[in-house]
Amino acid sequence: MRGSADLRRVRAKTFRRITMETIGFIGLGIMGAPMAGHLLDAGYKVIASDHRSKPPADLVAKGLKSVTGHAAVAKAADIIITMVPDTPQVADVLFGENGVASGLSKGKLVVDMSSISPIETKAFAKRINELGCDYLDAPVSGGEVGAKAASLTIMVGGEERAFERAKPIFEKMGKNITLVGPNGVGQTTKVANQIIVALTIEAVAEALVFASKAGADPAKVRQALMGGLAASRILEVHGERMVKRTFAPGFRIELHQKDLNLALEGAKALGVSLPNTSTTQQLFNSCAANGGAKEDHSALVRALERMANFEFGGDAAEVKGKAA
Repeated sequence: MRGSADLRRVRAKTFRRITMETIGFIGLGIMGAPMAGHLLDAGYKVIASDHRSKPPADLVAKGLKSVTGHAAVAKAADIIITMVPDTPQVADVLFGENGVASGLSKGKLVVDMSSISPIETKAFAKRINELGCDYLDAPVSGGEVGAKAASLTIMVGGEERAFERAKPIFEKMGKNITLVGPNGVGQTTKVANQIIVALTIEAVAEALVFASKAGADPAKVRQALMGGLAASRILEVHGERMVKRTFAPGFRIELHQKDLNLALEGAKALGVSLPNTSTTQQLFNSCAANGGAKEDHSALVRALERMANFEFGGDAAEVKGKAA
């Protein structure tokens, strides 16, 4: 009996592997590499492009295969995922020379998990649909930590049939997965997310600069606030980074600038006022102008510190430069 049960499990596992679709993954950066790693761990066949550089060795060790060019990825895969920095890069990957579109055949699915323009996303989806393929915009939130933990929030725009097809894949990379609406709405949701994240980072930075300037230990202030209504994931993670001055990027300031530009451009087109988004963007701009474009977005606190001629933090939460 036990032997029969073991045989059934082996057959079931083999069947799952046979029926799993092949995934093409373009964009193996800070976020993309761990996301692709989870798909490999789940038993998917994953193919990447060596267009700019060789795939990470740890992914190759897990079974990642590479081909030359984005079109070759599209030809070899059933579902093609893109995870690149900005709208122009997505356009180039999809429609540039030897791009994904030139390797597609009817019935394939393109999933863009980058954070880009909602307006351009609709145009990209239309072009992919005209080739007989489905398109999902599925940007993510959760940063490097969420990508490594497979706990990303995934905001999806597109047809329900395409969403249901991609959902088992999304479930290997994230936890909170929502089909929000048609193409473009996933990206609109991500822009809204980035507004909330940016403004909350700014609020945490203001609070800790204020408390520290007043003579309080910012580490203990943060600890106390974590037990009240002010508690948030931003206060927990980014507040700690501000106190400890650990600004190695999980999500770079220059990328958040890009996202807030999308928000402000959209607001202008819609006739909507986003005054606090605009102010926070100016603080990011100040950080970038002072050499901090590639630092984590929690380093926004530096802009407030410069205005106050004051800096707090360190491993022991020592106050530095406090005014007499």
